[in-house]
Amino acid sequence: MVQQQSPKEPVNLQVDQTQHESPPAEPEVPGSDRAHRMLTRLLRVAYPHDGFPDGPYERTATAVQQEAATDAGDDRALSQGLASLDRAADGDFLALGDADVEALLRDRADDYFFVRVRSTAIVALYDDKEVWGLLGYEGSSYEHGGYVDRGFDDLDWLPDPRIEEFDGPPRTELVASEGESA
Repeated sequence: MVQQQSPKEPVNLQVDQTQHESPPAEPEVPGSDRAHRMLTRLLRVAYPHDGFPDGPYERTATAVQQEAATDAGDDRALSQGLASLDRAADGDFLALGDADVEALLRDRADDYFFVRVRSTAIVALYDDKEVWGLLGYEGSSYEHGGYVDRGFDDLDWLPDPRIEEFDGPPRTELVASEGESA
């Protein structure tokens, strides 16, 4: 008979034995101005739109901070995530160039911190009415009779479709008629 260990007793404790050259950065206070600037910078690189002003990114950073504040675990994860960005950037995440910020984000794409930021940011950024205007989205059409009556084909940023009449011999369809096998 095989004895099972109690799930409450750890089998192997792993202790972080890495040597830090400098003491770890203090976790960033999620509601602080620096935290807000770090989130705004992160969002601008994660969701790049050259024509966007800072406003939508700043409002999205605020939404991320407010969402994190509703749950102590997320608030802590936000603090630790921002501190880890500073540590990875040798102490100043805000001083990194766009390519370096993007590389940092790609390396940590599956971290809880980034998953939580993304889950709030994607909705907050693209549900911003200023962003709708910048992207050419006119909003819901349901209350205006639907898209058929409200310019479903008025996208001016798409190229005109290439429509040409085929002037060759008629094509025989490659579909089996009833009773035939293909």
